[in-house]
Amino acid sequence: MVWRLALVPKDEDLIQTFFNYLEFERRYSPHTIDAYKSDIGQYLDFLTTTYDLSDITQTKALHLRSWIVDLHEHKISNRSINRKISALKSLFNFFRKRHGLKSNPLSKIINPKTEKRLPLTVRKEHLSMLLQLDPKPEDQNQAFSTSRNRLILDILYSCGLRRSELIQIRLKDIDFSRRLLRVEGKGKKERWLPLSPELCKNLNLYLVDRLKKLGDLNPADQDSLFITDQGDTLYPKWVYNLVRKSLGTVTSIEKKSPHILRHSFATHLSDAGADLNAIKTLLGHSSLAATQVYMHNSVEKLKKIYDQAHPKS
Repeated sequence: MVWRLALVPKDEDLIQTFFNYLEFERRYSPHTIDAYKSDIGQYLDFLTTTYDLSDITQTKALHLRSWIVDLHEHKISNRSINRKISALKSLFNFFRKRHGLKSNPLSKIINPKTEKRLPLTVRKEHLSMLLQLDPKPEDQNQAFSTSRNRLILDILYSCGLRRSELIQIRLKDIDFSRRLLRVEGKGKKERWLPLSPELCKNLNLYLVDRLKKLGDLNPADQDSLFITDQGDTLYPKWVYNLVRKSLGTVTSIEKKSPHILRHSFATHLSDAGADLNAIKTLLGHSSLAATQVYMHNSVEKLKKIYDQAHPKS
């Protein structure tokens, strides 16, 4: 299926006010805004090609139901469909509050049901293998890469960071005296995360290698904590590839991404009895509901233990 954004100038200006609202008022990340643009663009393309309707504010429930059927026919998952519906619902609510739209056409739409999936995690012993220290290579370039890659994996798991949060870390965000890391999360919300003594030690070792590397490269941006071998700031695909390749050496789980390390961080805290509100704060969640899934993960684990061990299970 090929999608294109079909907008007349009037609609383009109107929808751009929504994206400006997401960026400057709601402070959504560029990644989230791009996802909204993609989902809304897909609906606009369908509306134009199927109904020859270029004014999105003229959307009716029948248009939306027809679009959902079309998505099902193209084998789009219910989870993805619900994400697209959520993007449109936000758009129409914005039009209703800011541009006089009488009602949200999605108010009559029932979302497709989705199965609740528990977060995938990496076992503690596998993470220990992943993060164990390797002999430091004699080659300076290789020493820098080894130190950096290991530290990236360590911080993602030890602090439960999102990929975007990791990339944005600057040198000034590290407070060694208090062993804290400042992180800017979704919506530009700031939070401070504790750093273990071992992690601080590894950070200091990496900074020595990083300084030597910068002396050879002299890049324009010298404030980002993590840089590529060429001295550039990391980018999302780079981090994803590193984590995927590294996890592939210690685990056979199907999905291997930076977010799996974040899931593992939260689940292992929950398994150890950490307070749910504390986990919520560490993850930077705005709602406790988003954090409760990790408690469900722990409950499922307890049920399996009970079934295996209890004589009357």
